[in-house]
Order: sequence, then C-alpha cells, then structure tokens
Amino acid sequence: MFEIWETNEPARLISDAGSLEVALEKVDTMCRLRHDQAVAHIGDERENYHFEIRGDDGRALARLSYVPDTSRAYQSVVIEEMRHPHPATDGH
Repeated sequence: MFEIWETNEPARLISDAGSLEVALEKVDTMCRLRHDQAVAHIGDERENYHFEIRGDDGRALARLSYVPDTSRAYQSVVIEEMRHPHPATDGH
C-alpha cells in the first residue's frame, strides 16, 4: 500500500494506491490538475508543488517538485523508467 501526499504547507494526504504504478499515475493526475488550474488562474497560484509517495511505514519512497509551465501544454511527469525500473547491472 502506498500513500500520496502533497507536502506543501499544510501537508495533506491526497490518496492511497495499491501499487507503485497507480501511485505514480495519481501524482501525474495531481500535476495535470495543478497545471490546468495555473493556466485557468484558478485556486492557489503557487510557483511549485511538492508531492511524496510514502510506503506502509510512512517513509517517503519518492519525492517530486512540480512547477507548472503555462506556456505549453501539460507533459506527463511520469517517464517510462519510473513505471518499469530496470535493475542496475554491473557489466558482468
């Protein structure tokens, strides 16, 4: 189980997720929402937003700082390597 937090002050729990992939998608959705709000000048007009994905023990497993770029269309913050990490190889 994973928890998704927006850690700006005050920090707040956004949602939970059963897998890391779902947690990443939820963070991406929140960033898209913040981008759309910035474009429309709706709500809190912060310069940046901070998100965390936390594990069962409450420790942060991943952190993301997001700054909406209203000069262009939203681009996903989730890259393929985040969805399907490859194990490190030592070259042997």
